[in-house]
Amino acid sequence: MLDATTKEIKERTSGGVINPAKTCQPIGAMYAALGIHGCLPHSHGSQGCCSFHRMHLTRHFRDPIMASTSSFTEGASVFGGGANLKTAIKTIFQVYNPDLIAVHTTCLTETIGDDIPNLIKTAEIPEGKKVIHTNTPSYVGSHVTGFSNMTRSMVNYFSEATTSLKKEQVNIIPGFVNPGDMREIKRIAKLMKAPFIMFPDTSGVVDSPMTGEFQMFPKGGTTQAELTDAGNSKLTIALGRFASSDAAEQLDKKCKVPTATLKTPIGIKATDDLVMALRQAFVTEVPYELEEERGQLVDIMTDTHFHFHGKKVAIFGDPDIVTGMTELVMSLGMKPVHILTGTPGGAPGSTVGSFGEDIKELVGMAGIDANIKAAGDLFTLHQWIKNEPVDLLIGNTYGKFIARAEDIPFVRVGFPVLDRSVHSYMPIVGYRGAMRLVEMISGALLDRQDRDAADEDFELVM
Repeated sequence: MLDATTKEIKERTSGGVINPAKTCQPIGAMYAALGIHGCLPHSHGSQGCCSFHRMHLTRHFRDPIMASTSSFTEGASVFGGGANLKTAIKTIFQVYNPDLIAVHTTCLTETIGDDIPNLIKTAEIPEGKKVIHTNTPSYVGSHVTGFSNMTRSMVNYFSEATTSLKKEQVNIIPGFVNPGDMREIKRIAKLMKAPFIMFPDTSGVVDSPMTGEFQMFPKGGTTQAELTDAGNSKLTIALGRFASSDAAEQLDKKCKVPTATLKTPIGIKATDDLVMALRQAFVTEVPYELEEERGQLVDIMTDTHFHFHGKKVAIFGDPDIVTGMTELVMSLGMKPVHILTGTPGGAPGSTVGSFGEDIKELVGMAGIDANIKAAGDLFTLHQWIKNEPVDLLIGNTYGKFIARAEDIPFVRVGFPVLDRSVHSYMPIVGYRGAMRLVEMISGALLDRQDRDAADEDFELVM
């Protein structure tokens, strides 16, 4: 399908993007809003936008995603969508009765310049109900930016410091990860005996069980009371700078809750950092169960190191996931030579830091000369691979076209994964998640070795 991709790399002066490695802000905002209990995400824009965002999330999670829309027509596009939003809010509470509506904007409404805060103030909101908002112009950032913006809005609208002394509890902002990852992070916190508030928390929402009865608002999600109480915590742990650090910094400014920003806990070192942060915050011992899991992971990595040593790998996807995966494959003895994210990469000294600087520091410690790019696209990645072939490609579903064109083993990680299922239930974080990733990577490489082996080299034990 991509056989016509050229090997020669030319600078694109037009600034065009070919085969994007990201999607737009509203999808991330919608996903974050689903992590609040009893919340209905609302897309302030056209029906087509909302339909695409719901479809994309539904295909990734294999679970019906509920959201509403302001249903713009030509008139609203010209004269503004204020009347549409007010009517929508009134109708949503009458028909669907959520506890909360979380409004996010689209490129259309951002271009018009609708004043969302004032529109919300003048809308008919029943007593005991709430409407929050965040600005998510589709032409800026990516879905990771949208997730970050909505999470920050949760702090702006809810969090309050209501006690004179901070409580013995920690806020955990998990970043743009699957509900299976959120469950694993919560399990680690519980094993560490650390009282916590996780927000947003999509576990129990987009991975809810089949009960035979339709539930518009499943049991999962962070409650509004928990979001308010987050201002009383002694510490916030932000997992993944691009998706989580803005909300954590805002919580520090608003409620004086100190922040510890860590990598998404993918692999042994990043998980160690999370465990030690909890240990130091609550002066508790690491339980044997976690020590055992870590020891098992080390044993697996030692037993299978010859599967990975010296293999070249290309990695793409969301910046927090890509950073974690880069650190993991390096710990396996692999060489990440092409590393790319579609999300704009921040800048040195900024809250989210610089993706390029982070990755350069990681690969530099191993003396690896890698191609690194933020705000890149899959056309660029494909050209890199044509010029320097790799043994493995890691990324979301859209990488399958490159994998097919170049005949490369492919491991699906990140968002979205549209052509496989069950992935959202299974973690890639923590020691258990690292074991799963090692199995996935090893399986892909050994399947290729089996496929290409001559009859006399077709081994039973590998």
